[in-house]
Amino acid sequence: MFPFELVRLTDFENEVRITVQSAMDDASWEARIEITSLFVKGSTLLVLSRAKLDSWGQALEALSMGQDITWMQTARGPTVSVQLEGERDCPEVVVEDESISMVTVRIPIALEDGWIADHQVRVRRFIENL
Repeated sequence: MFPFELVRLTDFENEVRITVQSAMDDASWEARIEITSLFVKGSTLLVLSRAKLDSWGQALEALSMGQDITWMQTARGPTVSVQLEGERDCPEVVVEDESISMVTVRIPIALEDGWIADHQVRVRRFIENL
């Protein structure tokens, strides 16, 4: 089951990926956020819980209804936001790691049709295999 690519937002020039690396115990998983663009490349570790997975599913539902989202907005660890109408006429993904590196990266990504449904399948598949 591992590694499992939970999130893959890409337009083949810019990319944000979240890959679940391994189970830490029955209720938490170690994952890595990777950001790649022509300008910047970076990554950070995070811990996913069942609550975070459920909230990602809820965030995807909100996105499907045309709402921008912020996922994992907590005092610790990275936060991922998706703005459907970015400044460059395409969605923008913002990854903030204020608690550790204090770095924020904003990446415009011209996402393909069906990306939300694809991610709904990904999160459902991961949860079903727990």
